[in-house]
Amino acid sequence: MRILRATHLGWCFGVRDAVALVANEDRHGHVAVLGELVHNETVNNALRAQGVQLTRDLDEVRADTVVVTAHGLSDTALARVRERVPRVLDATCPLVQRAHRAMRQLVADGFHPVVIGKHDHVEVRGLTEDLVEFDVVLADEDVRLLAPRWRYGVVAQTTQPVERVARLVEAIRQRFPESEVRFVDTVCRPTKQRQAAAIALAQQCDAVVVIGGRQSNNTRELAETCAQFCRRVFRVESVEELDATWFAESETVGVTAGTSTPDKVIDAVEQWLWALASQHAHGVAA
Repeated sequence: MRILRATHLGWCFGVRDAVALVANEDRHGHVAVLGELVHNETVNNALRAQGVQLTRDLDEVRADTVVVTAHGLSDTALARVRERVPRVLDATCPLVQRAHRAMRQLVADGFHPVVIGKHDHVEVRGLTEDLVEFDVVLADEDVRLLAPRWRYGVVAQTTQPVERVARLVEAIRQRFPESEVRFVDTVCRPTKQRQAAAIALAQQCDAVVVIGGRQSNNTRELAETCAQFCRRVFRVESVEELDATWFAESETVGVTAGTSTPDKVIDAVEQWLWALASQHAHGVAA
């Protein structure tokens, strides 16, 4: 059994920077994170074990320093935090900040704002909470429900698959051929790299393991992408969830991981697979 690792996988620079920021601040005193720093329980549990408070409720914050997560907040929400907490550190990913700037510019230019993404995702809430009106689309049916506008300004949640984004932008243009549709590509480069690498990986494998938090949108998207090219795709959060029977007839197993998955978790899964491959090899030899 061969084990292949995707050429791009795991933590992106935005996640690394956010985790490093919290770790550094935690050495100087009690720190609270407003929400999940990243959508990965391995990371969040490690922070809790260090004494970092993770809470979605601003009223529950008991620290003098609050860290805004990599997913970002709206200006309205950020202002509420600054009113309540003496010190606020913004760990918003720079590429999420870019999406916020793009949205503000589109609105300033007179376009009706449309976000391609999950309506209830924290990043999408951050992008839309300051807006008077907006639409969020994730499927063709959402496009069919859009009201007619003369001008549409479209951005994407940074972790959306580029193929879906392109398809939905084109669907908006086809549905409203008389309208101006301005699209700013805000899908982040790490997402694009991981999606492309996942496709290349899945095409070479008869099984793929996708590692990432259950609440991680980009991990979910990676698994769905791999499933288009490989029949057996297994999504796990940690090495403990792996099952040897999944790979009983596998010749080539691929490994990829979402942008919130730590290196040590990826390494543990890969080592487990190599150990299983060694057992298979000895079994054949016997």
